[in-house]
Formats: sequence, C-alpha cells, structure tokens
Amino acid sequence: MARFSNKVAIVTGGGSGIGAATARLLAGEGAQVTVADISADAAEAVADQVRSAGGAALPYVVDVSDADAVAAMVRTTVQQFGGLDIVHNNAAALDQNRFDQDVATMDLATWDRVMAVNLTGPMLGCRYAIPAMLARGGGAIVNTASAAAFHGSRSLLAYGTSKAGVVALTRYVATAYADRGIRCNAIAPGVVVSSEMQDTLGGPMGDRLKRYTVQHPIGRLGYPEDIAEAVAYLASDAAAFVTGEVLRIDGGYTAHDPSYAWERA
Repeated sequence: MARFSNKVAIVTGGGSGIGAATARLLAGEGAQVTVADISADAAEAVADQVRSAGGAALPYVVDVSDADAVAAMVRTTVQQFGGLDIVHNNAAALDQNRFDQDVATMDLATWDRVMAVNLTGPMLGCRYAIPAMLARGGGAIVNTASAAAFHGSRSLLAYGTSKAGVVALTRYVATAYADRGIRCNAIAPGVVVSSEMQDTLGGPMGDRLKRYTVQHPIGRLGYPEDIAEAVAYLASDAAAFVTGEVLRIDGGYTAHDPSYAWERA
C-alpha cells in the first residue's frame, strides 16, 4: 500500500517549485491533494499533472494571508475529500524579494506583506487545519522555514525574519498538540532552483548560482524534489516520533565554517 493511501493533504504554494513537487509526490503515493496557490493557472496546471498521472487533486486559489480564505480552503478540502490529514504550509511572498532589502530603507509595505504571507499564512494554516485533523484523530503539519532563519545577510531582512518566526511557530504548535495526535515539523531548505535554471548557468544569474554552489559541500544546489522527499517523510508514519523538529535540507550550506568556501574557490 502507498504511504499516503486514504490520506488527504493541502499544499499551499502548490503551483510551483517545492509545493508543486510535494503535491505531485504526495498524490503519487496515494494522497488526495488540494493544490492551493494564489495563481489559478499554476494550481490548475499542477492539479492537471496529478490527475494525468492517475491521482486525485483539487486546484484551489487562495491568499494565505486572508483568514477567511484559508478557513474556506480547509472547509472545501474536507467537503471534497472527507477530511484532512496533512498540511504543508509552503506559500511565500517571493515576489517581494527584490524589494526586501536593508532595515533602514525597506518600504514597510514590503515587510508587512512578507510577514502576512510567510508567517501569518502558516499560522492560519495551522489554526484552521487543526480542528479538521482532530476530527480524524490527528495529523501532520509541515511548515516551510528556510536556511535564512539561521544566519544574517545584507538583504532579505523580512524573508529571513519571517522564516525564523516559522521555526518558533512550529515548536509552539508541536508542543501544544502532540498529546492530541498532531505532529508539527518544519523544513529549512537551502538554495533551491529548478533543474532548468541549473542547466543554464551562463548569464548573471548563472554566475550567482555558481557562487552559491561553492557554499554547498554536496556540490550542487537543491532541487524541489529533494525538499519534497523530506516533506513526505515528515508527513508519513515513518516520522511518528518526530515533532517540533526543524529539518535542514541544504546540502551542507549551513554546516560549514565560512572559510570552507574560500578554500574551494
């Protein structure tokens, strides 16, 4: 029997990248999946891929910063599939990254939007999923944090701060609901790009990716599928004794001394 037979999952940010890879993997192993994304076209495209492979998927448009919209997403999933067992809170306001700069100069609207999507979004996902999970006797929540939660930088202030908040949120939810059958964990990816991006290491972005690659002892950047496998593990019965954990899937990006990159350069 597949790992997720008779399981129902919601994946936010499911229209691309890590979310899309996770939705495909969970569905491929038997889960019925709500592919939730702010882009209707992206959600539909991934749901089509799942259905074409013989799986069950519901595309759903949602802004995860909107409490009523998140509540409706959970309600619709339960109505469509009969319950809820797994939530991957993965949506992020990546469109704000180019504006997310220094604390003294960043527009406060950028800060507010990043926090609303990246931190309030997972909180709302937990808030509305937990009652549905309790009705089934428990469940598994996997939040997407980031390696950026564990170090500083000259940019992406709001992003990194929001992801540090996700780490704390995960531990608080895990502590509060472990004795009621709900596990809550987080993943902390390093630099993750599509295989297509890695195959075109030529222009300015290519140079940047090469610099990032030097920081990864494993010798390459991450693929969405690498991260999806970790999400699936944490959502599965194989992780039945794992809760409150933050699993770094970063190819060693956060494991080494800074001099490591100098020595490889």
